[in-house]
Amino acid sequence: MRLAPGARRFALPPLVAAVPLAVLSPPLGALALALGGFVCWFFRDPERSPPPNGVVSPADGRVSVVREEDDRLRVGVFMNVTDVHVLRAPLSGTVTALTHRPGAHRPAFSKESDRNERVDIALGDAELSMIAGWFARRIYPYVAPEEDVARGDRVGHIAFGSRADILLPPEYGREDVLVAEGETVRAGETVVAQRE
Repeated sequence: MRLAPGARRFALPPLVAAVPLAVLSPPLGALALALGGFVCWFFRDPERSPPPNGVVSPADGRVSVVREEDDRLRVGVFMNVTDVHVLRAPLSGTVTALTHRPGAHRPAFSKESDRNERVDIALGDAELSMIAGWFARRIYPYVAPEEDVARGDRVGHIAFGSRADILLPPEYGREDVLVAEGETVRAGETVVAQRE
């Protein structure tokens, strides 16, 4: 199983502690082993196959936002702790800017999360925002400015609960959006918008 970068840092301490704890207190050893196993599972990074056309979801989870914003459309995906947290490029392009914005750490599913810490990746006329939640304090972008990415490529991950938004290019209208709030989507595979 492929793991996202950073998995060792979070998984090794409980896994290493499980050995002496198993001798001293088998229940605590089992708990440490389970915690290490959960962290490995949380950082899983499965292969994905993008469809031939359309803007794909940047994240696994549920659509939490579909709204107009300055004459453009934003589609946001809330990632629960059980979702894969590796983020993918919603469309192909060149990274024109990568911006870290410090902020609050409110729950990623709330309206206040728009002011949370985030990393914005500009892909031509589109923008992917990786937004930290109340528990997620680490955003790890994998790309750099002037780097070319293909639709569905891995572009980063967020540790432990968060949100990913795509600000669609200006030519996309409400009629081009194929998902609604509450729908479940898969990163790199579910088409969230497509022009005729």
